[in-house]
Amino acid sequence: MPQHGDSDNRSAVDILIASDRVPANARPDLLTEDDIWALLDEVKDPEVPAVSVVELGIVRAVHWDGKELSIDVTPTYSGCPATELIEELIAEALRAAGFRDPKINQVLTPAWTTDWITDEGKEKLRAFGIAPPEGSSSKMSLLGEPEVIACPHCGSKDTERVSEFGSTACKALYRCKECLEPFDYFKCI
Repeated sequence: MPQHGDSDNRSAVDILIASDRVPANARPDLLTEDDIWALLDEVKDPEVPAVSVVELGIVRAVHWDGKELSIDVTPTYSGCPATELIEELIAEALRAAGFRDPKINQVLTPAWTTDWITDEGKEKLRAFGIAPPEGSSSKMSLLGEPEVIACPHCGSKDTERVSEFGSTACKALYRCKECLEPFDYFKCI
């Protein structure tokens, strides 16, 4: 291990500017919009770290002109306690990539819907033990038959709702009658 004053084999990529924690050789001006989307796809949701903010569909748009960057983000619902943390995680990831002053815009209209969760995101929710939203978020679901929610553990559709609210307000608590495991269901919103 190098001692103070000894030179080591770190490259400029590894050396961070202490004042703003941006890599010394960062060149965000060389990044494309696709690169930025890929970077944002690495930012995980703090409540469900199995999925990214992109897979959840809360990143609405990237505005990048080669000099200024702004990101449009829609919270899952207006009272979500993780909204500010998610915005800060996005800003941190962008600053680490060399964007000194990324703008995060909270966009409330149209409201976020579970229809915006990607298919890959739904599969990751299931693998994490959370039943992904079933069907569409249309208002017809309020008037129709009770939802049949498949257990993310065994796939059985013989499940029952235990509570309208699970670990967070956007999830309901269910129990599988087949494998007897409890699980959260990400409600259609």
